Amino acid sequence: MPIYWAFLTYMLLKPGQENHEYWFMFNGIDKALHVSIFAMLGFSLISAFPKIKFSYFFQIVLIYAFLTEILQEEMNMGRSMESLDIVADMVGCLLGYYIYKGLINRFF
Repeated sequence: MPIYWAFLTYMLLKPGQENHEYWFMFNGIDKALHVSIFAMLGFSLISAFPKIKFSYFFQIVLIYAFLTEILQEEMNMGRSMESLDIVADMVGCLLGYYIYKGLINRFF
């Protein structure tokens, strides 16, 4: 989990690059990526700390999402703060949380 968290922080804060048109690019791909990487973060966090209260879980991820967006804006490295990224982050985190809970209820 700490390795994924460090990798995620690096990916969210690294300087922006010029977007090239690739076959897999579509409008809104950045939001889909935010949802998917935060779903993995949410899943990893709840699986590492299964007894954590939902309110603490949500607050930890929310603070992390806000912090990375603020740092993107303040670092001036080609990234910008977007409120929809925070929404996508929270949707992803909740998706990861409920996938974990669904798997636990189904198999254990």
